[in-house]
Amino acid sequence: MADWLRFSVCYWHTFRGVGLDPFGGPTITRHWDDGSESIENAKRRLRAAFEFLSKLGVKYWTFHDRDLAPEGADLEETNRNLDEITDLAKELMEKHGIKLLWNTCNLFAHPRFMNGAATNPDAHVVAYAAAQVKKGLEIGKKLGAENFVFWGGREGFQSLLNTDVLAELTHAANFFKMAVDYKEKIGFQGQLLIEPKPKEPTRHQYDYDAMTVVGFLKHFGLSDHFKINVEPNHTMLAGHSYEHDVVMASKFGMLGSVDSNTGSPDLGWDTDQFPMDVKNATLVMKAVIEQDGIAPGGLNFDAKVRRESTCLEDMFIAHIGAMDTFARGLRAAVKLIEGGVMKMMIADRYSSFKNGIGAKIAKGNATFEECEEYIKKAGEPKQISGQQEKYECVLNHYV
Repeated sequence: MADWLRFSVCYWHTFRGVGLDPFGGPTITRHWDDGSESIENAKRRLRAAFEFLSKLGVKYWTFHDRDLAPEGADLEETNRNLDEITDLAKELMEKHGIKLLWNTCNLFAHPRFMNGAATNPDAHVVAYAAAQVKKGLEIGKKLGAENFVFWGGREGFQSLLNTDVLAELTHAANFFKMAVDYKEKIGFQGQLLIEPKPKEPTRHQYDYDAMTVVGFLKHFGLSDHFKINVEPNHTMLAGHSYEHDVVMASKFGMLGSVDSNTGSPDLGWDTDQFPMDVKNATLVMKAVIEQDGIAPGGLNFDAKVRRESTCLEDMFIAHIGAMDTFARGLRAAVKLIEGGVMKMMIADRYSSFKNGIGAKIAKGNATFEECEEYIKKAGEPKQISGQQEKYECVLNHYV
């Protein structure tokens, strides 16, 4: 099962989360963390993280650059801090046999990025973001990262009145092209990934959902270099079902990895909860199986314990419960696929495209004139049931 369930723990929620929300202060304290931004505290936190990963039995982790090491007075000092902490990370990875699923750069938290990073209207800020990603790719290579993620939290707009949309999207594409060029220059072997989200913190984010990203990459000639890191909580914020972006990205050969979490649609914001719904996990794993696995990507738990879950034990239980959920989802998906019932039902539903005018339409050889002639002979189409409830019953049988 380990080949299919490439679980990963995220550093930012698990080891930097303190239970903050817009209405209250921290509720979570950890005995290894003194709350400072010192190098010494960063090292203690990292050692605690690898003890947790080792006890949990997870073989991958993920991080943002600024989660790991504190910012310095300037970029040079910041990079030195990152070098020092990643030296320790490399040592701990080798000691515990843990790999880096992906790393990424935090291009959204610092005030310099309030108007975006790659899409910022100030070229000075875009250049700073590029310098930060340059270092991020170097760190990825140093630690053997299997992927590198771009999440554009502020790559969007609050108002169209002050926004040149085409200019910003073109600048973002050129930014990604620089990343591709530098990745190849330094010999970094990891897969580049873009993580969609429709909104929050911006009113509108450019990489709204999987299909938006696919269109962007195709338009700017980048689809050979990038795949998609789907976060289902973000998918739900876009108004889609939990598995929607996983399936859509997979069908276009663009599913690279999954940030395995969930949200509360009734709330309407990004809650980053641990995934505990077996049916949702089944639908995700069905897509993963049908594309023959998700490597070099994985199932990264981009999730945080609730503000009220303050015990260290809660951190273990949350991850174990989420892993069990996806393990059950994998087993259910295998049974669903091997049973073949739903596959046969779908094949029957689309059987009219196997011959005649349907086959010509499917192959792209039909013309409007031929379709008109067919209708003149065949007459009005019959109404055929979609049988949605039957499909749902079949799914429930295996889950």
